[in-house]
Amino acid sequence: MNRKTVGVIIAVALAAIGTFILVRYVQGADERALEGEETVSVLVVDSLVPEGTAAEDVSGSVSVELVPVKVQAAGSLETTDDLADFEGLVTAVDLVPGEQVIAARFVTPRTLEERDDIVVPDGLLEVTLSLSPERAIGGVLRPGDEVAVFASFVPFTVEAVEPGIEQPGDLGTETDAGSDDGTGSEAGADTEVTNTKTPNTTGIILHNVLVTNVQVEELPQESSSDDADEDSASLELSPTGRLLVTLAMDPANAERFVFTAEFGTVWLADESDTVDDSPTPVQDRGTVYDDPSLGGTG
Repeated sequence: MNRKTVGVIIAVALAAIGTFILVRYVQGADERALEGEETVSVLVVDSLVPEGTAAEDVSGSVSVELVPVKVQAAGSLETTDDLADFEGLVTAVDLVPGEQVIAARFVTPRTLEERDDIVVPDGLLEVTLSLSPERAIGGVLRPGDEVAVFASFVPFTVEAVEPGIEQPGDLGTETDAGSDDGTGSEAGADTEVTNTKTPNTTGIILHNVLVTNVQVEELPQESSSDDADEDSASLELSPTGRLLVTLAMDPANAERFVFTAEFGTVWLADESDTVDDSPTPVQDRGTVYDDPSLGGTG
């Protein structure tokens, strides 16, 4: 064997060894990155899962990965066996590679069909909010429903009351009598004291808002008790997890809605065509004891 052939063989061997070492290094990168982290197993999408795919057909497109607990998505599934809990359901949206598989991504075929039938009017924005079932009519919301939106706020500290902005309720503001600054005049006379607070308030801010989508984090669970009486068994089961409710509204109302979600709390009410949508007074502790039928206004 001549020297040139030996050199080629050695070069190929060194390249193979280098490739093996590099692959092993890359494979261990994830393990090194997770050192010292509390981890959890989650299902992660490997290849695109189209909207409407049956839950039982998703397992071939996902795999189990370890991720830090701090990046685990709410409602994430841990193993492919968890998909059995969603038999009969379909994916509500496309599942894209890299995302965690979460329970809220599965809906009934009927819900998906109803959602696809919803035509969002031109000029409206769609906004999604996570709500507990009791704040979303027990979880019985369906695409196409119309709801009223209640906004509640705990006291805000008002450091400066801007002219033209009407504040609900009694702010309890005071005036500063001022003090003599040595010139014979009173400084700061009749100025509003800062750090006042608004009262707790609740009021309806929107009527007839279109529901375009509802996703459930955790499905209702049938009671395993054999002693459950017939009356309780006949009650409609409600979700055990939070709901992602998507609403359509114009930009100005979307801003009001998002502000409430950021700094207050939201409650939805099912709204029929016969509901009077004329403005109502904002409620606080001083008004809830009034009887509206008697014309009380607080």
